[in-house]
Amino acid sequence: MGASTSDTFQSSFDLIIGGEHRSSSSGSTIDLIEPATGEFLTSVSQADTEDMDAALSFATQEFERGTWRRTSATERGRVLLRVANLLRERSEAFAVAETRGAGHPIGNSRWEVNAAADVFEYFAGAANKHYGDVIPVQDAGLDVATREPVGVSALIVPWNFPLLIATWKVAPALACGNPIILKPASLTPVTALMLGDVLLEAGVPPHAVNVVPGPGRSVGQQLISDPRVNKISFTGETVTGVGILQSSAPNFARVSLELGGKSACIVFDDADLERAIAATPLSVFDNTGQDCCARSRFLVQRGVYDEFVAGFVEESRKLVVGDPLSEDTQLGPMVSSAQRQVSLDYLDIADTEGATRALSGEASGPGWYLSPSVLTDVRNDMRVSQEEIFGPVAAIIPFDTEDEAIEMANDSRYGLSGSVWTGNLGRSIRVTRAVRTGVISVNSARSVRTEAPFGGFKASGIGRALGMAAMDDYTEVKNIFFSEEV
Repeated sequence: MGASTSDTFQSSFDLIIGGEHRSSSSGSTIDLIEPATGEFLTSVSQADTEDMDAALSFATQEFERGTWRRTSATERGRVLLRVANLLRERSEAFAVAETRGAGHPIGNSRWEVNAAADVFEYFAGAANKHYGDVIPVQDAGLDVATREPVGVSALIVPWNFPLLIATWKVAPALACGNPIILKPASLTPVTALMLGDVLLEAGVPPHAVNVVPGPGRSVGQQLISDPRVNKISFTGETVTGVGILQSSAPNFARVSLELGGKSACIVFDDADLERAIAATPLSVFDNTGQDCCARSRFLVQRGVYDEFVAGFVEESRKLVVGDPLSEDTQLGPMVSSAQRQVSLDYLDIADTEGATRALSGEASGPGWYLSPSVLTDVRNDMRVSQEEIFGPVAAIIPFDTEDEAIEMANDSRYGLSGSVWTGNLGRSIRVTRAVRTGVISVNSARSVRTEAPFGGFKASGIGRALGMAAMDDYTEVKNIFFSEEV
């Protein structure tokens, strides 16, 4: 089982620094392994501290010179629209690269590339619609609050949705006039580098485009602690997010963090159970569970618990796990052997804690495949209920009352996403207001919409991506008062 490596694939990729392709100054490379086969895919230049310093210098020079930030917002929007169009023209190349690099099923990858184009299209339109205010003041004169680009923007993206999450950061940063330094995850840097080429072709000034793969412990740490960086946007796990806050604090960089999650899917006994059972398996198992928004805790009212479990297990068992290049595949491999082992370890922990495997995931190869697991006899205080597994493992927990469901949903250090399934409008209003999470859906398994703000509460992060709220994170507010007195 696994994708064929006989398909042609670019043999190597260089860094993009100041809009130019270059090898690492040390000559180091990252050998990428195809998740579906466990075999070599391609090599990518691995940045060192000299390379990152060059990227920082180019981005700083660009911001000081002001080529991009002084470009009219309307023209910046036109450039971003060209990016969207180029992504659509090359969607198949991007989709195959994402599938072979990250293990996403090809159908998912095609959707992701089109969604990435949608993001650029949205922020192309937003570029000249994000403006300040005229403020009535008591003094004689005119008071104006303006929006200005925040400055050099360090954009650090994870391996689970390498292209799509990169666009969530790159598009608003560029729309607001900022130069960018994009640091993709070392496991999945290819589509970020391909995106860098598209940005340059579309007309973003060369010094404003830097794509620099490299280790977080060296170049990543250098990037977040450098005083030339004005804005940091990070998506990843919570411990790293805390470290970014600490390292960037002396420089007063603007920081936004989208971190971990242990989201609850609450199913009440008045829900359309057939619809809920059909929709919810992919709310946790999509991308083989490697999703910070995964509804990995299912809180189900006791009166429908047994029926829901039976239906959920049946639907989960039907999910097609296989070659991600196959059109029929719904779940591909996990991104690495190490990531799969984390899920297997948590299944052992669940056994120790007393949970029952209503559906037991099976590891297979070649590559790093793991089919879905469904755990019952679970309590909300178990490790499998409280800790982010980031794999295809769902825990189903019974509850009795609405208040109990809210209490259990909030009994988590995280607060990123979630769903409520109910046929009662009043209940949906009460519960969505009471659950401490940044994004929540009623009778829907989806979290993310390009036009709406996305982000978390508590240990799930600070700041918001997407929608017009994202533009605020990439600008500074300047207040100007014009006196009437000459």
